[in-house]
Amino acid sequence: MVESTCTFVYLTMKALVTGGTGFIGSNLVDGLTAAGHTARILRRKSSRLEALDGLAYQDAVGDILDYNSLLLAMQGCDWVFHVAAVSDYWRQGVDWLYKVNVEGTKNVLRAARAAGVKRLVYTSSVAALGVAPDGELMDETHNFNIPPRRFPYGHSKHLAEIEVRKAVHKGLEAMIVNPAVVIGPRDLNKISGSIVIEVARGLIRFYLPGGVNYVAVEDVVAGHIAAAERGRPGERYLLGAENLPHRQAIDTIVQVTGAPRPLFSFPRWAIEPTAVAVTAARKLLGNRVPVNANQVRMSGLELYFRPDKAVRELGLPQTPFRMAVERAYRWFRDNGYL
Repeated sequence: MVESTCTFVYLTMKALVTGGTGFIGSNLVDGLTAAGHTARILRRKSSRLEALDGLAYQDAVGDILDYNSLLLAMQGCDWVFHVAAVSDYWRQGVDWLYKVNVEGTKNVLRAARAAGVKRLVYTSSVAALGVAPDGELMDETHNFNIPPRRFPYGHSKHLAEIEVRKAVHKGLEAMIVNPAVVIGPRDLNKISGSIVIEVARGLIRFYLPGGVNYVAVEDVVAGHIAAAERGRPGERYLLGAENLPHRQAIDTIVQVTGAPRPLFSFPRWAIEPTAVAVTAARKLLGNRVPVNANQVRMSGLELYFRPDKAVRELGLPQTPFRMAVERAYRWFRDNGYL
């Protein structure tokens, strides 16, 4: 691990954001420009730009799997925020997940070193921390401990983090941030925000056992920028806020949206048979089944985290879950998702 011995004072910086057209990336562009920095996005020709509506940014067409396009996009940049990733592997396939999340990250790190970037922030996930016994609070010291086939997304992020640490040992000042379940506006692909939409539409008719940690996207943005400004190279920073049972989270969304409450609680013993049934259904219907067996199994766990380090070292805000839901709901409503 490389320890930074300098005190950095950053005024106006130019930052490249990979994945800048997505949920976290577009909010990061907003946060960077609000802080007086210049944001440049790396995007593919086919990328949707709706999440960036009304924002000021520079445009670079390329792909994290195209090393030369990365070099061009990084020219003149002080910071790189590597946000681009595949998270919906059940839609896009496991092979593509590893190619983008691991090989793409290798390309970004190599290009950052070649381009002379001052600092890089890699957007990982709490998924890279694995799981702990029910109710145990996990932190940055936990490591991936699940068979890869059971949680390929988390495994791909774990492997990408290994590549970041290798780059740090080669001299790149890179930090890792691990967001929990992120809630807020601009989630046009409905990844984590799908729970708000589904509850608001009255589609969730039962409570699941287990729970997760939620964090407002504005807090995640603040954590990214603070990591670039004063994070320690090679360190992880868990970006989270409230640990909530699924029942409490759903009830809060119900209160915000006015949707009907679920009718019953899903028994924990039924999770494994449901996962088996989902596997069979996906063999017949493919991606028309919106979840896979791994997601069903993970939903029954209590995945709780402790963001103390990020609060202490980065000043990570702790926006209440209800406020994050209110902002997300307004955006989904105003943009025709409800």
